[in-house]
Amino acid sequence: MNPRVFRVRAVVAAVALSGLLAGCAGTDASQDAAGENRFVSGDGNVTEYAPGDRKSVGTVAGEFLDGKPFRLSDYRGKVVVVNFWASWCAPCRGEAPSLEQVHKENEAKGAAFVGVNFKDSKPNARAFERNFKVSYPSVFDEDGRVTLAFREVPPNAIPSTLVLDRQGRVAARIIGATTYSKLNPLVTDVLAEK
Repeated sequence: MNPRVFRVRAVVAAVALSGLLAGCAGTDASQDAAGENRFVSGDGNVTEYAPGDRKSVGTVAGEFLDGKPFRLSDYRGKVVVVNFWASWCAPCRGEAPSLEQVHKENEAKGAAFVGVNFKDSKPNARAFERNFKVSYPSVFDEDGRVTLAFREVPPNAIPSTLVLDRQGRVAARIIGATTYSKLNPLVTDVLAEK
């Protein structure tokens, strides 16, 4: 093979590999799994909203992975953590243990967790939940409609996490992967609100 052709192919392969390694949010490499939606890469940035500045999510409905109906309004009166994830997303795998830990520690205090499995397949989503021992339910959002219902404070990246207050308003948003030390204080603060 011509050395110049070999170098060009090596550069093309390196560029393609770097696109795949860039993460699951917003790269061209992720678009096969993410569909037509373009998501920016999340950096774990946290935005907190004062009670007077919070926006209501509105009507959100869908179907859990087990086929049962989901209505966000059924959670009114609870602090709700909504995590947007996909089995094809490497940062989602990294944050799963932290989410589960925050869930376990705050469930008895009035916090509910709901995952939104985005642009995925049910078998892959179920395998993810088994592998990471996720004990809270997830909504199956194959076509992205459930995610679009959060347009007032959009998640914008996979993964993303919203913390909703007891009135169903967005109190905090994390764009990108979260950690225990980032999420738990947010949940604790919203739980402490009167």
